Amino acid sequence: MQTFLTKAVAAGLLSVLGLWSGLSHGQNVDACVAGLRKEVLAQGITAKTFDSATKGVESDPDVLKAFDFQPEFRTAIWDYVAGLVDQERVDDGRAMQKKWSEVLQRAEQQYGVDARIIVAVWGVESNYGRIQGKRELVRSLVTLVCANKRQAFFKGELLATLRILQSGDIAPEVLVGSWAGAFGQTQFMPTTYQRLAVDFDGDGKRDIVNSVPDALGSTANFLQKAGWVKGQAWGYEVKIPADYAGPSGRRTKQPLSQWTAAGIKPIDASRAKAAGVTDTTQAALLLPSGPKGPAFLVFRNFDAIYSYNAAESYGLSIAHLADRIGGGGVFKTPWPTEDAGTSRAERREIQQLLIKRGYDVGEVDGLIGAVSRKAISDFQAKVGMPVDGRAGQRVLKALRN
Repeated sequence: MQTFLTKAVAAGLLSVLGLWSGLSHGQNVDACVAGLRKEVLAQGITAKTFDSATKGVESDPDVLKAFDFQPEFRTAIWDYVAGLVDQERVDDGRAMQKKWSEVLQRAEQQYGVDARIIVAVWGVESNYGRIQGKRELVRSLVTLVCANKRQAFFKGELLATLRILQSGDIAPEVLVGSWAGAFGQTQFMPTTYQRLAVDFDGDGKRDIVNSVPDALGSTANFLQKAGWVKGQAWGYEVKIPADYAGPSGRRTKQPLSQWTAAGIKPIDASRAKAAGVTDTTQAALLLPSGPKGPAFLVFRNFDAIYSYNAAESYGLSIAHLADRIGGGGVFKTPWPTEDAGTSRAERREIQQLLIKRGYDVGEVDGLIGAVSRKAISDFQAKVGMPVDGRAGQRVLKALRN
Protein backbone atom coordinates (compact mmCIF):
# COMPACT_ATOMS: atom_id res chain seq x y z
CA MET A 1 0.00 0.00 0.00
CA GLN A 2 1.45 3.30 -1.12
CA THR A 3 1.12 6.08 1.49
CA PHE A 4 3.46 8.90 0.44
CA LEU A 5 2.37 12.44 1.37
CA THR A 6 4.54 15.55 1.28
CA LYS A 7 4.79 17.89 4.25
CA ALA A 8 3.57 20.75 2.08
CA VAL A 9 0.41 18.88 1.11
CA ALA A 10 -0.22 17.88 4.72
CA ALA A 11 0.21 21.46 5.91
CA GLY A 12 -2.22 22.69 3.29
CA LEU A 13 -4.82 20.15 4.30
CA LEU A 14 -4.51 21.11 7.94
CA SER A 15 -5.25 24.70 6.97
CA VAL A 16 -8.10 23.94 4.58
CA LEU A 17 -9.85 21.31 6.66
CA GLY A 18 -8.93 22.43 10.15
CA LEU A 19 -12.57 22.61 11.21
CA TRP A 20 -12.58 18.83 11.56
CA SER A 21 -9.89 18.55 14.22
CA GLY A 22 -12.56 18.25 16.86
CA LEU A 23 -14.11 15.03 15.57
CA SER A 24 -14.16 12.19 18.05
CA HIS A 25 -13.86 8.45 17.41
CA GLY A 26 -17.51 7.78 18.04
CA GLN A 27 -19.07 10.76 16.25
CA ASN A 28 -22.12 9.95 14.14
CA VAL A 29 -21.12 9.37 10.51
CA ASP A 30 -24.13 11.23 9.10
CA ALA A 31 -23.26 14.33 11.10
CA CYS A 32 -19.61 13.99 10.12
CA VAL A 33 -20.45 13.74 6.40
CA ALA A 34 -22.90 16.64 6.59
CA GLY A 35 -20.25 18.88 8.06
CA LEU A 36 -17.59 17.68 5.65
CA ARG A 37 -19.85 18.49 2.71
CA LYS A 38 -19.58 22.21 3.38
CA GLU A 39 -15.82 22.08 3.37
CA VAL A 40 -15.31 20.06 0.18
CA LEU A 41 -17.84 22.09 -1.81
CA ALA A 42 -15.73 25.14 -0.99
CA GLN A 43 -12.76 23.32 -2.57
CA GLY A 44 -14.39 22.91 -5.97
CA ILE A 45 -16.18 19.59 -5.52
CA THR A 46 -19.69 19.79 -6.93
CA ALA A 47 -22.71 18.94 -4.84
CA LYS A 48 -23.62 16.27 -7.40
CA THR A 49 -20.22 14.57 -7.05
CA PHE A 50 -20.23 14.66 -3.26
CA ASP A 51 -23.84 13.59 -2.79
CA SER A 52 -23.55 10.74 -5.28
CA ALA A 53 -20.32 9.45 -3.73
CA THR A 54 -21.52 9.61 -0.11
CA LYS A 55 -25.17 8.60 -0.52
CA GLY A 56 -26.01 6.05 2.18
CA VAL A 57 -22.37 5.74 3.24
CA GLU A 58 -21.81 3.84 6.48
CA SER A 59 -18.81 3.25 8.70
CA ASP A 60 -16.81 0.09 7.94
CA PRO A 61 -15.61 -1.54 11.19
CA ASP A 62 -13.19 -3.80 9.28
CA VAL A 63 -11.31 -0.71 8.09
CA LEU A 64 -10.66 0.30 11.68
CA LYS A 65 -9.46 -3.21 12.51
CA ALA A 66 -7.07 -3.07 9.56
CA PHE A 67 -5.78 0.32 10.71
CA ASP A 68 -4.81 -1.24 14.03
CA PHE A 69 -3.16 -4.27 12.42
CA GLN A 70 -0.72 -3.30 9.67
CA PRO A 71 1.47 -6.29 8.69
CA GLU A 72 4.49 -4.18 7.77
CA PHE A 73 4.86 -3.28 11.43
CA ARG A 74 3.29 -6.28 13.21
CA THR A 75 4.64 -9.31 11.32
CA ALA A 76 8.04 -10.91 11.85
CA ILE A 77 10.17 -10.03 8.86
CA TRP A 78 10.84 -13.67 7.96
CA ASP A 79 7.09 -14.22 7.72
CA TYR A 80 6.56 -10.99 5.79
CA VAL A 81 9.26 -11.67 3.18
CA ALA A 82 8.38 -15.38 2.84
CA GLY A 83 4.80 -14.53 1.90
CA LEU A 84 5.72 -11.82 -0.60
CA VAL A 85 8.82 -13.28 -2.22
CA ASP A 86 8.08 -16.90 -3.06
CA GLN A 87 8.74 -18.93 -6.19
CA GLU A 88 5.18 -18.41 -7.37
CA ARG A 89 5.53 -14.63 -7.40
CA VAL A 90 9.02 -14.84 -8.91
CA ASP A 91 7.79 -17.01 -11.79
CA ASP A 92 4.79 -14.76 -12.39
CA GLY A 93 7.06 -11.72 -12.34
CA ARG A 94 9.32 -13.15 -15.01
CA ALA A 95 6.30 -13.94 -17.16
CA MET A 96 4.90 -10.44 -16.73
CA GLN A 97 8.26 -8.85 -17.49
CA LYS A 98 8.32 -10.78 -20.78
CA LYS A 99 4.68 -10.05 -21.63
CA TRP A 100 4.99 -6.30 -21.00
CA SER A 101 8.60 -5.92 -22.14
CA GLU A 102 7.89 -3.11 -24.61
CA VAL A 103 6.07 -1.01 -22.00
CA LEU A 104 8.71 -1.70 -19.36
CA GLN A 105 11.58 -0.85 -21.70
CA ARG A 106 9.89 2.43 -22.57
CA ALA A 107 9.33 3.22 -18.87
CA GLU A 108 12.93 2.36 -18.07
CA GLN A 109 14.21 4.62 -20.86
CA GLN A 110 11.92 7.52 -19.97
CA TYR A 111 12.28 7.44 -16.20
CA GLY A 112 15.58 5.60 -15.66
CA VAL A 113 14.05 3.08 -13.23
CA ASP A 114 15.05 -0.59 -13.38
CA ALA A 115 12.21 -2.53 -15.06
CA ARG A 116 12.55 -5.36 -12.53
CA ILE A 117 11.85 -2.96 -9.68
CA ILE A 118 8.71 -1.72 -11.46
CA VAL A 119 7.54 -5.32 -11.91
CA ALA A 120 8.34 -6.13 -8.27
CA VAL A 121 6.22 -3.22 -7.02
CA TRP A 122 3.39 -4.47 -9.24
CA GLY A 123 3.79 -8.00 -7.87
CA VAL A 124 3.86 -7.03 -4.20
CA GLU A 125 1.11 -4.41 -4.41
CA SER A 126 -1.54 -6.37 -6.32
CA ASN A 127 -0.08 -9.74 -7.35
CA TYR A 128 0.29 -8.35 -10.87
CA GLY A 129 -3.17 -6.79 -10.97
CA ARG A 130 -5.06 -9.79 -9.61
CA ILE A 131 -5.76 -8.39 -6.13
CA GLN A 132 -6.50 -4.66 -6.23
CA GLY A 133 -8.79 -4.55 -3.22
CA LYS A 134 -12.57 -4.55 -2.99
CA ARG A 135 -13.39 -1.77 -0.55
CA GLU A 136 -15.15 1.35 -1.79
CA LEU A 137 -12.62 4.15 -1.38
CA VAL A 138 -15.15 6.75 -0.25
CA ARG A 139 -16.57 4.49 2.46
CA SER A 140 -13.11 3.53 3.76
CA LEU A 141 -11.89 7.12 3.87
CA VAL A 142 -15.08 8.47 5.45
CA THR A 143 -14.72 5.77 8.12
CA LEU A 144 -11.14 6.81 8.89
CA VAL A 145 -11.89 10.54 8.86
CA CYS A 146 -14.92 10.25 11.12
CA ALA A 147 -13.06 7.94 13.52
CA ASN A 148 -10.26 10.51 13.81
CA LYS A 149 -7.55 8.20 12.41
CA ARG A 150 -4.66 10.33 11.09
CA GLN A 151 -7.40 12.76 10.27
CA ALA A 152 -5.56 15.40 8.23
CA PHE A 153 -3.99 12.74 6.03
CA PHE A 154 -7.18 10.81 5.28
CA LYS A 155 -9.25 13.97 4.75
CA GLY A 156 -6.82 14.90 2.03
CA GLU A 157 -7.16 11.46 0.47
CA LEU A 158 -10.96 11.73 0.55
CA LEU A 159 -10.85 15.13 -1.15
CA ALA A 160 -8.51 13.72 -3.81
CA THR A 161 -10.83 10.74 -4.35
CA LEU A 162 -13.76 13.05 -4.98
CA ARG A 163 -11.67 14.96 -7.51
CA ILE A 164 -10.83 11.72 -9.32
CA LEU A 165 -14.53 10.88 -9.50
CA GLN A 166 -15.34 14.35 -10.72
CA SER A 167 -12.67 14.20 -13.45
CA GLY A 168 -14.10 11.00 -14.94
CA ASP A 169 -10.69 9.38 -15.41
CA ILE A 170 -11.80 6.34 -13.38
CA ALA A 171 -15.37 5.07 -13.15
CA PRO A 172 -16.97 5.05 -9.68
CA GLU A 173 -17.72 1.32 -9.80
CA VAL A 174 -14.02 0.42 -10.13
CA LEU A 175 -12.69 2.99 -7.68
CA VAL A 176 -12.12 0.37 -5.00
CA GLY A 177 -9.00 -0.65 -3.18
CA SER A 178 -7.40 -1.18 0.21
CA TRP A 179 -8.72 -0.24 3.63
CA ALA A 180 -6.55 2.90 3.56
CA GLY A 181 -7.68 4.13 0.14
CA ALA A 182 -4.85 2.83 -2.05
CA PHE A 183 -6.12 1.64 -5.43
CA GLY A 184 -5.10 0.39 -8.83
CA GLN A 185 -2.61 -2.16 -10.10
CA THR A 186 0.23 -0.58 -8.13
CA GLN A 187 -1.91 0.83 -5.30
CA PHE A 188 -1.51 4.60 -5.44
CA MET A 189 -3.06 6.75 -2.77
CA PRO A 190 -5.49 9.29 -4.30
CA THR A 191 -3.26 12.34 -3.65
CA THR A 192 -0.31 10.53 -5.21
CA TYR A 193 -2.46 9.62 -8.19
CA GLN A 194 -3.29 13.28 -8.69
CA ARG A 195 0.38 14.31 -8.58
CA LEU A 196 2.17 11.46 -10.30
CA ALA A 197 -0.12 9.20 -12.34
CA VAL A 198 0.61 9.36 -16.09
CA ASP A 199 -1.25 8.44 -19.27
CA PHE A 200 1.31 5.94 -20.57
CA ASP A 201 -0.92 4.26 -23.15
CA GLY A 202 -1.94 7.53 -24.80
CA ASP A 203 -5.72 7.15 -24.55
CA GLY A 204 -6.22 10.50 -22.82
CA LYS A 205 -6.93 9.02 -19.37
CA ARG A 206 -4.75 8.14 -16.38
CA ASP A 207 -6.32 4.79 -15.59
CA ILE A 208 -4.11 2.81 -13.20
CA VAL A 209 -6.95 0.35 -12.54
CA ASN A 210 -7.57 -1.08 -16.02
CA SER A 211 -4.47 0.01 -17.95
CA VAL A 212 -1.26 -1.90 -17.23
CA PRO A 213 0.85 0.66 -19.16
CA ASP A 214 -0.61 3.53 -17.12
CA ALA A 215 0.06 1.65 -13.87
CA LEU A 216 3.66 0.73 -14.77
CA GLY A 217 4.49 4.15 -16.19
CA SER A 218 3.01 5.87 -13.14
CA THR A 219 5.07 3.66 -10.83
CA ALA A 220 8.25 4.50 -12.72
CA ASN A 221 7.38 8.20 -12.51
CA PHE A 222 6.83 7.90 -8.76
CA LEU A 223 10.20 6.24 -8.19
CA GLN A 224 12.02 8.76 -10.37
CA LYS A 225 10.46 11.63 -8.41
CA ALA A 226 11.43 9.82 -5.18
CA GLY A 227 15.10 10.11 -6.17
CA TRP A 228 15.88 6.95 -8.12
CA VAL A 229 19.48 6.93 -9.38
CA LYS A 230 19.73 5.42 -12.87
CA GLY A 231 22.17 2.54 -13.17
CA GLN A 232 22.66 2.08 -9.44
CA ALA A 233 21.63 -0.97 -7.39
CA TRP A 234 19.33 -0.68 -4.40
CA GLY A 235 21.99 -2.45 -2.30
CA TYR A 236 23.30 -5.95 -1.65
CA GLU A 237 23.69 -8.53 1.08
CA VAL A 238 26.84 -8.28 3.20
CA LYS A 239 28.69 -10.15 5.92
CA ILE A 240 29.39 -8.27 9.12
CA PRO A 241 32.11 -9.14 11.68
CA ALA A 242 30.95 -11.45 14.46
CA ASP A 243 31.71 -8.80 17.07
CA TYR A 244 30.28 -5.85 15.12
CA ALA A 245 28.80 -3.21 17.43
CA GLY A 246 28.91 -0.17 15.15
CA PRO A 247 26.16 2.00 13.67
CA SER A 248 23.27 0.68 11.60
CA GLY A 249 19.91 1.85 10.34
CA ARG A 250 18.59 3.28 7.07
CA ARG A 251 19.21 6.87 8.11
CA THR A 252 22.77 6.34 9.31
CA LYS A 253 24.72 6.92 6.12
CA GLN A 254 28.43 7.13 5.50
CA PRO A 255 30.75 6.53 2.52
CA LEU A 256 30.99 2.95 1.34
CA SER A 257 34.72 3.02 2.12
CA GLN A 258 33.98 3.45 5.84
CA TRP A 259 31.79 0.36 5.93
CA THR A 260 34.53 -1.56 4.17
CA ALA A 261 37.08 -0.33 6.71
CA ALA A 262 34.78 -1.62 9.48
CA GLY A 263 35.10 -5.13 8.06
CA ILE A 264 31.74 -5.24 6.27
CA LYS A 265 32.08 -7.14 3.00
CA PRO A 266 29.69 -8.12 0.19
CA ILE A 267 28.68 -11.76 0.18
CA ASP A 268 28.72 -11.74 -3.63
CA ALA A 269 31.72 -9.73 -4.86
CA SER A 270 30.52 -9.74 -8.47
CA ARG A 271 27.19 -8.25 -7.46
CA ALA A 272 28.90 -5.49 -5.52
CA LYS A 273 31.18 -4.75 -8.48
CA ALA A 274 28.16 -4.32 -10.77
CA ALA A 275 26.21 -2.14 -8.30
CA GLY A 276 27.16 1.15 -9.94
CA VAL A 277 28.66 2.62 -6.76
CA THR A 278 32.07 3.92 -5.68
CA ASP A 279 33.94 4.20 -2.38
CA THR A 280 32.41 7.65 -1.87
CA THR A 281 28.79 6.53 -2.41
CA GLN A 282 26.67 7.09 0.68
CA ALA A 283 25.41 3.82 2.13
CA ALA A 284 23.56 2.57 5.19
CA LEU A 285 23.76 -0.75 7.00
CA LEU A 286 20.42 -2.49 7.35
CA LEU A 287 20.01 -5.19 10.01
CA PRO A 288 16.26 -5.98 9.75
CA SER A 289 16.40 -8.86 12.24
CA GLY A 290 19.43 -7.81 14.29
CA PRO A 291 23.13 -8.65 13.90
CA LYS A 292 22.54 -12.41 13.71
CA GLY A 293 20.30 -12.24 10.62
CA PRO A 294 20.82 -11.13 7.02
CA ALA A 295 22.62 -7.78 6.67
CA PHE A 296 22.54 -5.34 3.77
CA LEU A 297 24.30 -2.22 2.57
CA VAL A 298 21.65 -0.03 0.95
CA PHE A 299 21.95 3.05 -1.25
CA ARG A 300 19.75 5.89 -2.47
CA ASN A 301 17.49 3.62 -4.50
CA PHE A 302 16.44 1.70 -1.41
CA ASP A 303 15.18 5.00 0.00
CA ALA A 304 13.19 5.54 -3.20
CA ILE A 305 11.51 2.15 -2.76
CA TYR A 306 10.98 2.87 0.95
CA SER A 307 9.10 6.07 0.10
CA TYR A 308 6.44 3.99 -1.66
CA ASN A 309 5.44 2.48 1.69
CA ALA A 310 7.46 3.57 4.69
CA ALA A 311 8.47 0.18 6.11
CA GLU A 312 11.88 -1.44 5.78
CA SER A 313 10.31 -4.90 5.50
CA TYR A 314 8.31 -3.67 2.52
CA GLY A 315 11.32 -2.06 0.85
CA LEU A 316 13.42 -5.18 1.32
CA SER A 317 10.67 -7.38 -0.13
CA ILE A 318 10.43 -5.24 -3.27
CA ALA A 319 14.21 -5.22 -3.69
CA HIS A 320 14.57 -8.96 -3.09
CA LEU A 321 11.72 -9.84 -5.46
CA ALA A 322 13.31 -7.71 -8.18
CA ASP A 323 16.62 -9.54 -7.70
CA ARG A 324 14.90 -12.93 -7.81
CA ILE A 325 13.04 -11.99 -11.00
CA GLY A 326 16.42 -11.10 -12.46
CA GLY A 327 17.85 -14.53 -11.63
CA GLY A 328 19.27 -13.84 -8.17
CA GLY A 329 19.06 -16.34 -5.34
CA VAL A 330 17.71 -16.31 -1.81
CA PHE A 331 19.53 -14.55 1.02
CA LYS A 332 22.69 -16.40 2.02
CA THR A 333 22.39 -15.66 5.73
CA PRO A 334 19.37 -17.39 7.32
CA TRP A 335 16.84 -15.54 9.41
CA PRO A 336 17.47 -15.92 13.17
CA THR A 337 14.46 -18.10 13.91
CA GLU A 338 13.76 -21.77 14.53
CA ASP A 339 10.31 -21.45 12.96
CA ALA A 340 10.74 -20.05 9.45
CA GLY A 341 8.02 -18.39 7.43
CA THR A 342 5.86 -20.07 4.80
CA SER A 343 5.20 -19.37 1.15
CA ARG A 344 1.70 -18.68 -0.17
CA ALA A 345 1.47 -22.26 -1.45
CA GLU A 346 2.32 -23.52 2.04
CA ARG A 347 -0.17 -21.13 3.61
CA ARG A 348 -2.88 -22.44 1.30
CA GLU A 349 -1.94 -25.94 2.42
CA ILE A 350 -2.26 -24.84 6.06
CA GLN A 351 -5.75 -23.51 5.34
CA GLN A 352 -6.75 -26.69 3.54
CA LEU A 353 -5.50 -28.86 6.40
CA LEU A 354 -7.40 -26.72 8.91
CA ILE A 355 -10.59 -27.19 6.88
CA LYS A 356 -10.07 -30.96 6.98
CA ARG A 357 -9.96 -30.68 10.76
CA GLY A 358 -13.30 -28.88 10.80
CA TYR A 359 -12.18 -25.26 10.95
CA ASP A 360 -13.82 -22.44 9.01
CA VAL A 361 -11.04 -20.35 7.46
CA GLY A 362 -13.04 -18.78 4.65
CA GLU A 363 -11.50 -18.76 1.19
CA VAL A 364 -8.34 -20.82 0.68
CA ASP A 365 -6.19 -18.00 -0.67
CA GLY A 366 -2.89 -18.15 1.20
CA LEU A 367 -3.73 -14.89 2.96
CA ILE A 368 -3.63 -15.42 6.70
CA GLY A 369 -6.26 -13.07 8.06
CA ALA A 370 -8.10 -12.89 11.36
CA VAL A 371 -10.23 -15.99 10.72
CA SER A 372 -7.24 -18.13 9.76
CA ARG A 373 -5.21 -16.84 12.72
CA LYS A 374 -8.04 -17.74 15.08
CA ALA A 375 -8.21 -21.27 13.68
CA ILE A 376 -4.43 -21.67 13.92
CA SER A 377 -4.49 -20.47 17.53
CA ASP A 378 -7.18 -22.97 18.43
CA PHE A 379 -5.24 -25.79 16.76
CA GLN A 380 -2.03 -24.77 18.54
CA ALA A 381 -3.81 -24.83 21.90
CA LYS A 382 -5.27 -28.28 21.25
CA VAL A 383 -1.93 -29.86 20.35
CA GLY A 384 0.05 -28.13 23.09
CA MET A 385 1.97 -25.65 20.95
CA PRO A 386 2.67 -22.04 21.94
CA VAL A 387 -0.37 -20.06 20.86
CA ASP A 388 0.49 -17.16 18.55
CA GLY A 389 -1.68 -17.69 15.46
CA ARG A 390 1.36 -17.78 13.16
CA ALA A 391 1.28 -19.81 9.97
CA GLY A 392 4.88 -20.94 10.35
CA GLN A 393 6.71 -24.13 9.44
CA ARG A 394 5.99 -25.72 12.84
CA VAL A 395 2.24 -25.33 12.40
CA LEU A 396 2.46 -26.72 8.88
CA LYS A 397 4.43 -29.74 10.07
CA ALA A 398 2.02 -30.36 12.95
CA LEU A 399 -0.99 -30.20 10.65
CA ARG A 400 0.63 -32.61 8.20
CA ASN A 401 1.15 -35.06 11.03
